[in-house]
Amino acid sequence: MASELLKPTQRNRGFYVKMRILNKGRQAEKSLFFRYYKWVLWVSFTLYFLTSFFISNKPIPLSKTRVISGSKSSLASRVLFESVNKTSHESKPSPASFKDLKIYIYELPSEYNEDWLSNKRCSNHLFASEVAIHRALKNAYELRTIDPYEADFFFVPVYVSCNFSTVNGFPAIAHARSLVSSAVQLIATNHPFWNRSLGSDHIFVASHDYGACFHAMEDRAVEDGIPEFLKNSIILQTFGVNYKHPCQDVENVLIPPYIPPESVRRTLEKAPLTGNRDIMVFFRGKMEVHPKNISGKFYSRRVRTEIWRRYNRDRRFYLQRQRFAGYQSEIVRSVFCLCPLGWAPWSPRLVESVALGCVPVIIADGIRLPFPFAVKWADISLTVAEKDVKKLGRILERVAATNLSTIQRNLWNPAVAKALLFNENMQEGDATWQILDSLYHKLDRSYRRSRVYTQ
Repeated sequence: MASELLKPTQRNRGFYVKMRILNKGRQAEKSLFFRYYKWVLWVSFTLYFLTSFFISNKPIPLSKTRVISGSKSSLASRVLFESVNKTSHESKPSPASFKDLKIYIYELPSEYNEDWLSNKRCSNHLFASEVAIHRALKNAYELRTIDPYEADFFFVPVYVSCNFSTVNGFPAIAHARSLVSSAVQLIATNHPFWNRSLGSDHIFVASHDYGACFHAMEDRAVEDGIPEFLKNSIILQTFGVNYKHPCQDVENVLIPPYIPPESVRRTLEKAPLTGNRDIMVFFRGKMEVHPKNISGKFYSRRVRTEIWRRYNRDRRFYLQRQRFAGYQSEIVRSVFCLCPLGWAPWSPRLVESVALGCVPVIIADGIRLPFPFAVKWADISLTVAEKDVKKLGRILERVAATNLSTIQRNLWNPAVAKALLFNENMQEGDATWQILDSLYHKLDRSYRRSRVYTQ
């Protein structure tokens, strides 16, 4: 019965054919409609995802940022700019992120820099980052500009650490203030760039015990303070603490002390990073048995004296008070390297320990460490309070028995040591690269950029 109903007869054949034709037309229309609809949908989704990608990934062009001085929109724009900088700094950028950064290097008379290099120590002692940074910036052709009008920052190359004492051989920096002041007067007289920004986009290196306070003794450094003419500038300094201190009361970038990368490479060629370490705890340096009272202060706040008194005869500790030119060969054999404060909290041992794979044991209350975004200090080092030096043996034994292998694995990552070493030709991730990364996040101090914002 059903088959008969479905079978077309002579009578209903015309109606059947007509319906088939109409149905085919509608199917064609329907098929064409769906093809058009899918095409529109595909284009829409593609545009949506591409737009989302570029909005979320493309940095805000500084040339497009508009700030109207003195208005509410100025405050809002500045907050936005600082927020963008802060957010971008939370993850380590690629070199492309500061490829548009431009630095002008003043060509000062040779008495401010090159003349000091006649003494070879000038370019390889612990304060020599002032030389190393100058050389690396001169060789950074993509970042250096010879047109000061397109510069974001101005580098002032003055070497103040190469005047070595004839008495003890240490750098004497009594002349530092007058030498830097003379350089500032020279550039302010002959160029318009210092006066137009009051020095806020000018960069100096102060790689001494207490930075731009220019004195090796803290009480004198604090008393003298940072020279007024530098207080508006950016200081690249080795001194840093995590509490208020007059010698860091200036815009600054904390940098590591200088260790020649060539010496590290030579040491590692003879003894690999992951080689045998037969010294458990190592320190070589000044340890006074009877510390002198100098203006009410004791060297190393007596920490080094306490280390010597307690552990001099402890077989776990290899402590030496005499100088030895080949001491890096001892560091690379050691598991733990003590990094106690001296007069200042920082020490070149910190960089040498990291570079040679010895776990730094930092004994300097309140010290601030360089490049924390690149070097996760808590993962590669130990910090012991000065008052806990008497417990040092037990602390290190406990670490050796628990998480030493994890600390060493983090420490031996090549990127960690690289971040603390200066190269004559800057490499991605090295110490100069880290400085530029920090400067890139201070572009709000650039006079040129501020002019762009207000246009």
